[in-house]
Amino acid sequence: MSQDIYRRVESDPAFKQLVQRRGRLALTLSIVVLGAYYAFMAVVAFAPGIFAQALFEGSTLTVGVPVGAVLIAGSWLLTGLYVRRANTEFDQLTREIVERNT
Repeated sequence: MSQDIYRRVESDPAFKQLVQRRGRLALTLSIVVLGAYYAFMAVVAFAPGIFAQALFEGSTLTVGVPVGAVLIAGSWLLTGLYVRRANTEFDQLTREIVERNT
């Protein structure tokens, strides 16, 4: 591709909107995941008794195990959400921008 095409794509308002929407989604999901992980670690560090409680009487399984599993599964689900939107909505917008500017 020539530099002229790159300049046309970069100056396209739809491209700027695409970059902004994709960046905002990535930032939002990153903050959610990092916030959840840091909250989990803060509870482990400053209030370990919360996660050390048994799930039910006589159990050796503590509250921390399922909470950690949900945290990991939630991260996977949010990653899947981003991939789904990237492969559908964002890719479609990218194709439209490229077709319009080439």
